[in-house]
Amino acid sequence: MEPNGAPQLIFLHGVGTDASSWQLQLDAFSPHYSCLAWNLPGYGGTPPVSYFTLKDLPAVLAADHPELNLEPAHWVGHSLGGMLALEVAAQRPEWVRSLTLVATSPAFGKPDGDWQKQFLEQRLAPLRAGKTLRELAPEALARMLGPHPDPAGRAQALRSMQQVPQTPYVQALHALTYFDQRALLGQLTVPTLLISGGHDQNAPARVMQRMADAIPHARYTCFEEAGHLIPLEAPQRFNDELHQFLESVT
Repeated sequence: MEPNGAPQLIFLHGVGTDASSWQLQLDAFSPHYSCLAWNLPGYGGTPPVSYFTLKDLPAVLAADHPELNLEPAHWVGHSLGGMLALEVAAQRPEWVRSLTLVATSPAFGKPDGDWQKQFLEQRLAPLRAGKTLRELAPEALARMLGPHPDPAGRAQALRSMQQVPQTPYVQALHALTYFDQRALLGQLTVPTLLISGGHDQNAPARVMQRMADAIPHARYTCFEEAGHLIPLEAPQRFNDELHQFLESVT
């Protein structure tokens, strides 16, 4: 788990990107950490499954990486990846040394709620009309970014989004609608960092601030000029923030 004393650092991506969205972080942290960017089932060329919820995924992770049972790791999750990091903390707390939750929320709500239905309809309607995710990626990316994204990060985000296969993407969207770990927040005892974007409409800063308030001793910061893709929009600042946090808890 920790070859040559290097702590394990695990990155979890969101619905509309794959593990390659963490490349700017892998480049920065690999010299000092044993880094893993994990793909959801069917993403990044990994084997697909017929169905999954977020509750199912820690077991999939364990099957893919049995070394997780050796030593606790630092977990960094973006959007759905942040939800998965909370699910890991709930099911397998012995795996977790720290949590970094980025542009995410502790719950998505009821699967049959009106907001959830509207969310799914907005994202599934273009696919039913025959559009591909590759075709939709530039417009979707523009909606998620803040006003001044890093050019290299923006390009990496587009490449990542254009590689996402449709069936696993749809599965991940539905998996969101079953997620709720609000009850876990007050029970977290590991060091936790939360990072929001001031222009994020998917995980608004006010939601993440309330989330941070519910976690004992959590750290919270808002990147005012960022949207939803914070690690890609402001990679240097994000890496600096993460590095300082990890140094304080390692």
